[in-house]
Amino acid sequence: MISILVVEDDRHVRRLLEAVLRREGYDVYTAEDGYKALDILEVQHIDLIVLDIMMPNMDGYEFAAELQASNSTIPVLMATAKHLPEDKKKGFRLGTDDYMTKPIDTEEMLLRIQALLRRSQIATSRKLVVGKVILDYEALTVTREDEKQTLPQKEFYLLYKLLSYPDRIFTRIQLMDEIWGMNNESVDTTVNVHINRLRKRFEHYPDFELVSVRGLGYKAVKKV
Repeated sequence: MISILVVEDDRHVRRLLEAVLRREGYDVYTAEDGYKALDILEVQHIDLIVLDIMMPNMDGYEFAAELQASNSTIPVLMATAKHLPEDKKKGFRLGTDDYMTKPIDTEEMLLRIQALLRRSQIATSRKLVVGKVILDYEALTVTREDEKQTLPQKEFYLLYKLLSYPDRIFTRIQLMDEIWGMNNESVDTTVNVHINRLRKRFEHYPDFELVSVRGLGYKAVKKV
């Protein structure tokens, strides 16, 4: 599932955009300012950002500058009440990929998002390479040379998440919230069970290892 981050300080607009995007099948995260958005980017894989300009604490320009400084390749659609050409030019200079003015036409927004995703090739191909291992997000497959395995959805998402952020520790709660959902009633041991299954599947792979960090959670370690 493609993940979109909506950065917007107006609660009503934020909820509207979230509802529209979820209805289209996107996984949606929201933040009310640039600082909260950066926190989300630290722990979540995001494919596209819808960004407001005028926000408290850290505005859209400052946030875009932070992304640019980190060499981020995440497409950014800037949506704002600012209409002047200079405002648009400033956004583009800071690395934003597209621009639309408020009030937001949600149908237009969806079309622009689809175009940005096509250009970044995320909509059609999302693959992660670790050594000789290739994870195909759309097909839920893990391929190493001539061996290809199709994983159950939750197992694949768990492995993809950990390998997307090698050496970063994720708590069981973080993994449960993102992969099973905050309202899911699965017990805490669900993560442990899935980790053990993944270890069994890939115990003969020299490319990576899933490591338990006592008292904290799990991390993936690249070995090649």
